Amino acid sequence: MSERPLLRVVRGTPDDLELAALTAVVAGLASAPQPEPEPEPRSAWGDRARLHRPELRPGPGAWRASGLPR
Repeated sequence: MSERPLLRVVRGTPDDLELAALTAVVAGLASAPQPEPEPEPRSAWGDRARLHRPELRPGPGAWRASGLPR
């Protein structure tokens, strides 16, 4: 059973040192840890801090701001 090569030289004639450097870079990138995914933002509806009395926001539109999440 023949496997496809990981790298293939398409043009040029690299020497052994250049192939070794390229192989080291590709192997290093393949073994690098993957970044952790960003956590999804939580809904304000599930925020337990909303159970506490909100701070007062006097001024224009205060009646509307009183019902909105912080």
